[in-house]
Amino acid sequence: MSCCKYNGFQISDTFPQVEVDYSFFQFPSFNTGKAIKSFTFEIMFKTSIAQFSIYPGYWLAFVLFYLTTGLFSCKEKAGVKNVERSLYYWKSVVKPTDFELKRLASLNVQTIYLKFFDVDWEPSSKQAIPVAKMQAANQRLFKQYKIIPTVFITNECIQQIDSTQCIALAGKINGLIKALCQVNQINPIKEIQIDCDWTVSTTKKYFMLLNAIHQLSQTNLSATIRLHQIKFFSKTGVPPVNRGLLMCYNMGNLKNPATKNSIIETDELKKYTANLSNYPLPLDIAFPLFGWKVLFRDQIYKGLIENLPENIFTPSFSNQKNGRIEILKDTLLAGYDLKKGDMLRLENSDISTILAVAKEVNRHLKNTKFRVSLYQLDSVTLKKYTTHDLESIYNSLH
Repeated sequence: MSCCKYNGFQISDTFPQVEVDYSFFQFPSFNTGKAIKSFTFEIMFKTSIAQFSIYPGYWLAFVLFYLTTGLFSCKEKAGVKNVERSLYYWKSVVKPTDFELKRLASLNVQTIYLKFFDVDWEPSSKQAIPVAKMQAANQRLFKQYKIIPTVFITNECIQQIDSTQCIALAGKINGLIKALCQVNQINPIKEIQIDCDWTVSTTKKYFMLLNAIHQLSQTNLSATIRLHQIKFFSKTGVPPVNRGLLMCYNMGNLKNPATKNSIIETDELKKYTANLSNYPLPLDIAFPLFGWKVLFRDQIYKGLIENLPENIFTPSFSNQKNGRIEILKDTLLAGYDLKKGDMLRLENSDISTILAVAKEVNRHLKNTKFRVSLYQLDSVTLKKYTTHDLESIYNSLH
């Protein structure tokens, strides 16, 4: 992996050294805005009443003003939803093709969630380390679109670190994001997103980490939200961020042979949407475009097979029926060692299912201004869908 220098350190496989003022961190209050607005309104109201006692003509203006304000307010609540279009770019080497850029332009996409790096736990050194850092082969995306740096953190990493390491890790994450932004001339940054499938046992440390990143970055912070974290938010907690992004995929049990489609399924989604309208954070939405094949051997999950078309599984060694492929004899296929009796479950994100899921989510979503994001920006994936298909996904939540 090639490295580049920034202010004396190398952006390689270690975090930059960042000094952190530990006394700076505290859990921020996100309710101060409401208090200020209430106080301001109270002053305005009292001032208006004082003026009315001197100038009776103000009463008519007062009534007309608040009637008009009320009408506009009702119209806004009942009006068309404001949807910003976005896409994820989840490759370590940033090198969009001409096809990908043309598709972005044709869809009027405004924002790219760009994976900057992953954070994983290294057992040998017993520390969190950055891996799969973003390397830009060109800067075409950065110059044309609003970029949201996105960092994936494994839940194992959160399990392993202690509270002191949370604060130090926040400083390192923030420092590396800034370094990558400056090296690649990505600015201004108005939002950072953290992606982690946290659990009840890691809630406290993960939320502490988010608070520290938010304080250090001094910018808006968002976090990905899984469906189980919506349904059980009283247990898993609500992350201390400005916005959440609801991931409407990977909703089924991947390792269960009886699962129909672990990526996206309308009936499975409905099991998790009861609390959606009560979720305390404003939510953006993400839908899948990807597919894969899930390998089972003796009814035991063995892994995922990607980028193999269905027509490569010929009748000479396989039998395909009802979304399943049974391997009839030992076969070496594109580097995959398949055995007689193996079963492959075909999983895709078909447009009809995506639109059905979008319709169900739209029934429960309370905020009227949000981003709709697709996962992900990739030529092989995007060529499976027409421009009309992708337009229909973005338009499904209007």
